[in-house]
This record gives sequence, structure tokens and C-alpha cells, in this order.
Amino acid sequence: MYGGLSTMNQTLPGLHHITAIAGDPQRNVDFYTGVLGLRLVKITVNYDDPGSYHLYYGDEVGSPGSILTFFAWPGGYRGALGTAQATVTAFSVPEGSLGYWQRRFVEHHVRFEPPVRRWDEEALVFYDPDGLQLELVAHPGAEERAGWSHGPLPLEVATRGFYSVTLALRESTRTAQLLTDTMEFQKLREEGNRARYAAGEQGAARTVDILTLPQAPRGAVGVGSVHHIAWRTPTDAQQQAWKEFLEQQRHHVSPIMDRQYFHSIYFREPGGVLFEIATDLPGFTADEPLERLGTSLRLPEWLEPQRDKIQQSLSPLTLPKTEQEGE
Repeated sequence: MYGGLSTMNQTLPGLHHITAIAGDPQRNVDFYTGVLGLRLVKITVNYDDPGSYHLYYGDEVGSPGSILTFFAWPGGYRGALGTAQATVTAFSVPEGSLGYWQRRFVEHHVRFEPPVRRWDEEALVFYDPDGLQLELVAHPGAEERAGWSHGPLPLEVATRGFYSVTLALRESTRTAQLLTDTMEFQKLREEGNRARYAAGEQGAARTVDILTLPQAPRGAVGVGSVHHIAWRTPTDAQQQAWKEFLEQQRHHVSPIMDRQYFHSIYFREPGGVLFEIATDLPGFTADEPLERLGTSLRLPEWLEPQRDKIQQSLSPLTLPKTEQEGE
């Protein structure tokens, strides 16, 4: 069905990365590495705006499904939360760990809300220094995913990559049809104005929730908001098949773009959220060894001739010291 996509095993296994907008890059690094305990896996620039950082955080190797990235816009305008947006990025954590996280957030003056029960999971809502809404979701099976063995937090409470992403939409019928009929997601459950869908048949970081908010204002992208979400596809050939298929379905799809660590195509889903389909390879060790990930500014070859100019336009960063460096 669908032009041969299913017979070619063209499923989208789940989330690849989520990209948001930050203000001060140093504050961003301090929060996501020092408080949340993620690994800074890549320091580069926004290829469309080389005078600004593009920072990547993830698990130990920067696995697809663990990667939260930020365009840093110091002094940039604030985003506005609303519809046509990915509003909540949720990380997976082991059951029983939310007490630790609440104490940690109090210690580090992080704004958070009391935990809530949602189906078979417990969620702790919190906010980064720019007001980006995040969640820690404690659920069965979280501990089966590897944590960062050299990370700054105890392994038994550390994040295990993404759990889900939430989309806020005024009208969700056409988006739901895209997910189920085109992208082959499964509808798992629905309660009130929240419906849950899952990519693939099994695995982590495969869940998307849709909140239908017909009276809510439309959001605006800016500091403290999500720019886009990316779904993963294993190979370039499968990405090309998705591009052709989506175009057949009358979606306006970008050309394939080289992002150094993956290749990307972009399109907007009917509710207005920017979707990306990104390849698993080449990966973040393409230009740095595993033990040195995120320790120096990396530029693609077409920007290397401008390195001195680019570095002068970027504010210096104080980077976290890893356990590997201390040994």
C-alpha cells in the first residue's frame, strides 16, 4: 500500500530529534548538561545563520530519539505558546525517580509543577531558563534503555532519551489522518481532548500526543519555543522514497539537505507544525571520536574558510568537564 512504502519497510521508527530556540547559549549549556544531565554531543552553528550556535544534546552517543537541539538567539524575541506548535518535549525516566527530580529542581531553582498521573505513566512538568515546557515521564520499561554511563547524575534516575512530543492544534482531524493514513502511526488511546499515536510497532521515543484546543491562540516561534520536530528514517534511500511519496500526497517537501550528521527533508503537517524526516546516519561521530563529542566547534567543509569570522561572532562557551576527561 501507499506506493510500495510498506512493502519496502519504510516505516518511521520514531522521533529523531527536536529543535527549539534558546536565548543565552551559556545558560542553555549550563542547564541541559549541569541540571538535566544530558551530554553535549555537538557544538556547531546554524548553517542558515552561521553567526549563531546550534547546540545538540543527547545520550552518550547522540542516538536518534535522544537529541534535543537549540538554535541560540541571544537577545532574540520571545516565542508565544499556542496552537500550530509542538508544545511539550518529554524525556523518559525510570519509575520511582520523580522524587529525586523534584528535589533536584528545588535545589537548582527550576520551575516545575506537581506530578500528574496520565494513563500508565507519571509526568513531571518543568521549564528551562527560557520558559520551554518540558516533561519527565516515569513509566514501565524506561530502565531498559541505556543511560549515560559517564554522566553527572546517578544512572538509576538519569534520562533515557525522549518519551514523547505533544502537538497543540486548533483542529486535529487532518493531522490525525496524516499520522495514521500516510505516516502509518497507530492510534493508541484518547481521553478528553488528548489523543495518543505511536510510530512503528515497538521501541522507544515513538509517541506523539495531540491536544485539540479549538479556542486557543496560535503560537509564535521564538526564544522558549520548539522550532520543529524530526522523525527518523534509517537510510537515504528510504528518505528519498518518503520525499517522493509525500509529494505524491500533495505535501510541499523541501529538497534533501545535508546537515552533516544526518540528511533532512521538511514539510508542514496540516495543523501547521514543521515536520522533518532525518536519516540515522552519518551520526555524531562522523567528525569527532566518541570520547570527544561536543568539546570543540565543528563546521562543515563549506564553512571552514569562514571559521575565524564565525568564531569572532560567537560568544565563548565554558564547557562541562566529562568524567572521561577527568580520568
